[in-house]
Amino acid sequence: MPPTTASDTRATSRTSAAVLDILLPHHRTTDRTPGAPGAFGHQLHGIDAFVRAGEPVVFTLPGFPCKSPNPAKVLGHLPDQGERLSLRFLDTLCADIRRVHPPGARVVICSDGHVFGDLIRVPDEHIDAYADELRVLIGRSGARHLSVFDLRDVLGDLPHDAKRAHVHDRHAPALDALRAEVRDDAATLALYRGITRFLVEDTADFTGTRSALQRACRSRAYGVIQRSRAWGALIAEQHPGAVRLSIHPQPAGAPKFGIRLLDGPDAWTTPWHSAALREPDGGWTLMPRARAEQLGRLVTRDGRPSHFERC
Repeated sequence: MPPTTASDTRATSRTSAAVLDILLPHHRTTDRTPGAPGAFGHQLHGIDAFVRAGEPVVFTLPGFPCKSPNPAKVLGHLPDQGERLSLRFLDTLCADIRRVHPPGARVVICSDGHVFGDLIRVPDEHIDAYADELRVLIGRSGARHLSVFDLRDVLGDLPHDAKRAHVHDRHAPALDALRAEVRDDAATLALYRGITRFLVEDTADFTGTRSALQRACRSRAYGVIQRSRAWGALIAEQHPGAVRLSIHPQPAGAPKFGIRLLDGPDAWTTPWHSAALREPDGGWTLMPRARAEQLGRLVTRDGRPSHFERC
């Protein structure tokens, strides 16, 4: 292999910076001001490795787990227009990267519903159906840069509880250490609070008091973070070197790059916790199904509820 020259290094750096420039407008963060490109050293380092090798940049994106179990938030348990738009966005993003890095890019969607199924109170058969439909949507749309990875790709046909236990026991951080991190680290505290809020909002059939629900969800939130860390470790093991994306807000300089899939009311809204509303100008907004129902009319696609169009 010929030695790397200074000009080669400069060319690699320019290309990696151009790839990052394509990502930055979609950075999902709660930072008040956009981060400067130089703050994203983790991402530039990962992109550099693919550029030097002349290979497509591989991104891993944990998410797309399943639909919220709260019918006031979503249209059902299968992917709908919110997911279709998000998949289209990710595929287009990879195509845009090909303009500055001819080998292009690809996104491995690491569908994590089974990792959390017992904690988020979603039946495993709904999670399977959701992930299977994601694959169907990718195939139908001709999205050449996307693939779906889930626990079935690692642990096959083991019972779902056994898969969860395997991942947790092998990779999850200790609960005491995580509690200390939530106390001491602002970003982890924000994540814990965001997940607790989602768990509360996703609960549609709790018969106890509001305070009892919040206590239960705070406890489950720790479990969700433990499993999330475990899933991240497994992804890194299965996809070494990939550049890690996140559907959660991330500050500039974090090892993970938060990516905004669609516009929503805050930095935490996702297609699987909401319904899509089409605006008169052709734009799209994510919001709870109950709110979208007040503002628009329901549109079906392939015989299933798809989205709303503002009246």
